[in-house]
Amino acid sequence: MNGLTIILALVTILAVIGTLSSFKGKNIMGIAFGLATLGVFGWFTIMTIVYDGYPV
Repeated sequence: MNGLTIILALVTILAVIGTLSSFKGKNIMGIAFGLATLGVFGWFTIMTIVYDGYPV
């Protein structure tokens, strides 16, 4: 499951970048979907690291 942790972390990082980009452009729909994506994938990333450990 270490590969899953890396993929989830990359999606979370891209969600942060997308959300910040939406804030700069004042795109309300982009902000909403970016925050939702960040919340879901961020939570999955944290829980995968807690459950399976950090990939080495």
